[in-house]
Amino acid sequence: RVVRDGIVVSEDSIASLKRFKDDVKEVQSGYECGIGLEKFNDIKEGDILEAFVMEEYKD
Repeated sequence: RVVRDGIVVSEDSIASLKRFKDDVKEVQSGYECGIGLEKFNDIKEGDILEAFVMEEYKD
C-alpha cells in the first residue's frame, strides 16, 4: 500500500521489482531498486510504501 501524509492512498500489488535494468525477486537492505505497482503510478516524494503478505486462515 502507499501511505501519504498518514492516509492510505492506494492498496495495490507490486507488479515489478528492478535492480538497475534487471528484473529481480528481492533486493538486499540498503540497496536502491525500482518498484512498479499494478494500477498506481502517482508516487510522490515522502510517500511510504508498505509491503505485506495477507494470509487466509480457515478454522
